Amino acid sequence: MTTQNLLVELFVEELPPKALKKLGDAFASQLAEQLRAQGLVNADSVVTAYATPRRLAAHISHVWLKAADKAVRQKLMPVSVGLDSTGAPTPALLKKLQALGADLSDLQAAVASLQRAPDGKAEALFYDSLATGATLDTGLQKALDEAIAKLPIPKVMSYQLETDCALPGWSSVNFVRPAHALVALHGSTVVPVKALGLTAGRRTQGHRFEAALSPVVFETADSYAATLAKDGAVIASFAERRADIARQLAAAAQQVGGGCKPIDDEALLDEVTGLVERPHVLVCEFEAQFLDVPQECLILTMKANQKYFPLLDAAGKLTNKFLVVSNIHPQDASAVIGGNERVVRPRLADAKFFFDQDRKKTLASRVAGLDKVVYHNKLGTQGARTQRVADIAGRIVEQLRLATVPYTPHAKDELDVLSSKVQQAATLAKTDLLTDMVGEFPELQGIMGGYYARHDGLRDGVAIAIEDHYKPRFAGDALPRNHTGSVVALADKLETLVGMFGIGNLPTGDKDPFALRRHALGVIRILTEADFSLNLDTVLANAAKAFGFMLELWPEKERANFAAHQPKLQDFIYERLAGSLREQGYSAQEVDAVLALRPQRLGDVGKRLAAVRAFAALPEAAALAAANKRISNILKKVPEVDAHVSPVLLAEPAEIALYAAMQEVAPKALAQFEVGDYAASLQTLAALRAPVDAFFDGVMVNAEALDLRLNRQGLLKSLHDAMNRVADLSKLAV
Repeated sequence: MTTQNLLVELFVEELPPKALKKLGDAFASQLAEQLRAQGLVNADSVVTAYATPRRLAAHISHVWLKAADKAVRQKLMPVSVGLDSTGAPTPALLKKLQALGADLSDLQAAVASLQRAPDGKAEALFYDSLATGATLDTGLQKALDEAIAKLPIPKVMSYQLETDCALPGWSSVNFVRPAHALVALHGSTVVPVKALGLTAGRRTQGHRFEAALSPVVFETADSYAATLAKDGAVIASFAERRADIARQLAAAAQQVGGGCKPIDDEALLDEVTGLVERPHVLVCEFEAQFLDVPQECLILTMKANQKYFPLLDAAGKLTNKFLVVSNIHPQDASAVIGGNERVVRPRLADAKFFFDQDRKKTLASRVAGLDKVVYHNKLGTQGARTQRVADIAGRIVEQLRLATVPYTPHAKDELDVLSSKVQQAATLAKTDLLTDMVGEFPELQGIMGGYYARHDGLRDGVAIAIEDHYKPRFAGDALPRNHTGSVVALADKLETLVGMFGIGNLPTGDKDPFALRRHALGVIRILTEADFSLNLDTVLANAAKAFGFMLELWPEKERANFAAHQPKLQDFIYERLAGSLREQGYSAQEVDAVLALRPQRLGDVGKRLAAVRAFAALPEAAALAAANKRISNILKKVPEVDAHVSPVLLAEPAEIALYAAMQEVAPKALAQFEVGDYAASLQTLAALRAPVDAFFDGVMVNAEALDLRLNRQGLLKSLHDAMNRVADLSKLAV
């Protein structure tokens, strides 16, 4: 028996474009997985997914008409239960065999054919049989049912089908969209499966307006994509359609000239690919007067509302031309172009109106209005939140003031200016939430605040800080462009984290409605990359103090819960940091070694990791890591150990030698550590390998004499402290 290729297609009404690729991939992979589980698909089978706005399809190569029969061994029961003392079958065994369909006409032969094998402490009876392989008809029906049931459907809809029985009536079907046709071909043969009230055939529909034939008929499974393109005017492959759109966009931009290029937006490209079956890119334009509106507003309204691709010039500035991906190829495209230009004009006019209206009020005049906007029922209004952000930002500046060494008059002036800018930016940062533009396009919060701040005549540093205080908004996003923005952004994220953790709104599983994971990563990046000498525990403690006035109004129990949740926040931040570092390519051992010490200055973590990596490459590293682990285990068994050594109590030559080596090496390593030369500090400590090895070979730590035992434990504690300033080296032990 030879294999043939299989094609399955569900023809439906327009599918949700943002989910189309995911639906297509899931449909194909689930079909193939279910067929493979039933033995109907070869190991070298190739699965090709197809997805258009009106169809989900899968082409699977090397599919059997019938799966091979399989030998099956089933455990029946212990021998002592299945056979009596004479070896005759018990009623329990006979009942089990009968249930399995065994031939009991010759009872003696049936019992003799059973296999005996050890099963734990006892011996059991096993029944060998030959399971008939699944046929494609039944196997594909099961696979199709499973694939449909497991589709990642964003939202299910219900619709009715007229029943095909003698009595009139309707049956209800639940699916992402109403389905109208089902195709199932194995080679050139229709596989008689059913789904969603449909019976499989070889016919489907092509493009709504441009199909050459209706219906489109497939002769074989392998002719699917070519026939659909030729007779149906549809590019079946999502990837091919996407690539064709990208090519046409680039060609159209080049035709416009001036170094223009379409805006780079992968999500928009995916969505538009999910909207068209036969893409055709057209160049349109709008009145140049609309370019007076901030380009972010125009770009967003064209992308979000119309699914257009704005054109940018060589300098990245928006032009008054844009690209439309049409689903039809008319001989005269002027009507399509004109229609799209008429549609976009009111959208741009609305944006211009919002922009003009918003500038009639200053941001400062909107501050009082924040008291009327609820932020969270437990955390108060946006006005209260703004006050907390300003408070936290002020505390951060004071922390920077304390960390500035030496504290020169110039540094004082700089920090005074920074404090003034930070307070102004923090107070005004949320006011654009009350503007018409942000009300229409929430994605522009912060961005519009920057524009309106400049219009109000505020210092550019403050305007940039208002614009940037949400950054980084996503993985890979840029940090705020100045110190003012970094302080306000840090304060804003800390307020969210401390507040939400304080009321118990912690992320669970894949649910994170307040984006706390993203906020934590933002805090990490700012503390790591913005060159702030800030201790994490102090930053978090100061942020919690900003909630003091609010907490005074809370019942005692809620205040206690707020305080109890704060340690979890620091754990949460270190967990996010560990995950981020592993994604950057650091090993789990390296990350665990550094973060085990909970370094408070996150800006030092990178240097610590580099030092640990360099240390691990030394020939002494493995032995010192193992010794460090041994020391840790010894010290864990002792409640309190004083890191003090009395030279007069050093009795053995090995402990005398180790103490002498530490007196020479430890001060040098400490000095290197204190100036931030972590790599040199660890390399200096590598010289202790030989005396440490000799100590463990020749010295009994837990000596019977109490004074000797305490002195040796103190020596190990001193060694442990010296070796674990940069990282917990015991984590490097294999």
